[in-house]
Amino acid sequence: MHTGKSYKLPEFIGWTRRTIYVLIVVSAVPVLLYQLAGWHWLAIPWGVVFLLGTTVALSSGFKNVQTYNRMQEAQQVWSSIASSSRVLGATARDLCASNDAARSLVYRHLAWLAALRFEMRRPRVWENARKANNVEYLRLYRIPEREQTLANELVKYLPPGEAAQVLESRNRALQVLGLQSRATKELLGDGKLTMNGFSDLQKLIRDFQDLQGKSERIKDFPYPRQHAFINTLFVRIMCVLLPFGMIGEFERLNAAVDGWAKGGMVWLVIPLSLLISWMYCALDLVGESTENPFEGGANDVPISRISQEVEIDLRELLGEQGVPAEALATGDIAM
Repeated sequence: MHTGKSYKLPEFIGWTRRTIYVLIVVSAVPVLLYQLAGWHWLAIPWGVVFLLGTTVALSSGFKNVQTYNRMQEAQQVWSSIASSSRVLGATARDLCASNDAARSLVYRHLAWLAALRFEMRRPRVWENARKANNVEYLRLYRIPEREQTLANELVKYLPPGEAAQVLESRNRALQVLGLQSRATKELLGDGKLTMNGFSDLQKLIRDFQDLQGKSERIKDFPYPRQHAFINTLFVRIMCVLLPFGMIGEFERLNAAVDGWAKGGMVWLVIPLSLLISWMYCALDLVGESTENPFEGGANDVPISRISQEVEIDLRELLGEQGVPAEALATGDIAM
């Protein structure tokens, strides 16, 4: 997630420059053929391009609204995870009979956060993080889950036996919640947890299961492929046809000008067609970069940062010393 004031224009142009290279060719070739080769039959009625542009605008608007809704839902899910995590920490600290029992519950919850965020960062075939422009942008930030292993993270929070059991599971985050539920039952049986405390913790565990399911749904069910395909297809068709439709309009302007500009107005099609096409393509790329909020892109929900902040808060609730003062960040991009 970008945490600065805004993206800089050179930064955004650099991110889309491969698209710009293609659009320069697409905009220039029709004009060159019209002006230099005399292929005047290339001009098509502007109304055709106008109708197509209207369709593309509606399609792009729909796509960007829907992808933003996915991003917003992911933000809400992880905000709820952070809030409920702090409730769990306070509940464990205040209702457990010993500090060791409270610490065990809190650290097992941190293991759940680690397992969940590692699963959310696992690549899916429909995601866009491996595209050239996104890979190149990775130099501006780091993704902790690509530099660490879940095994190394789990041993910080779980006994070796539990960590091994979690790593052998298919759904590792759910396995941690299962261990947490069993641990609360054992604490109740040993008299280290009151019945009210047990009920509160079990409710929180159920809430975390529900939040995990919502996070998995966003991760594992992509933005509908048919909508993504048709929008990109329409944008590309419009970008190809746009200069052909603009040629006729600018050719008519030659009758209204004199001097050095007369006869050369058609050349203006290249920069203006490039600008309009780039705007549509950039909107498509922005929607594409928003539709998968956990893939490791610069605009993702910062689940690593949220997990780190929750860990700091919970360890401080336990009264631990030497806890980092704030979560780490790289530049303006928070992961």
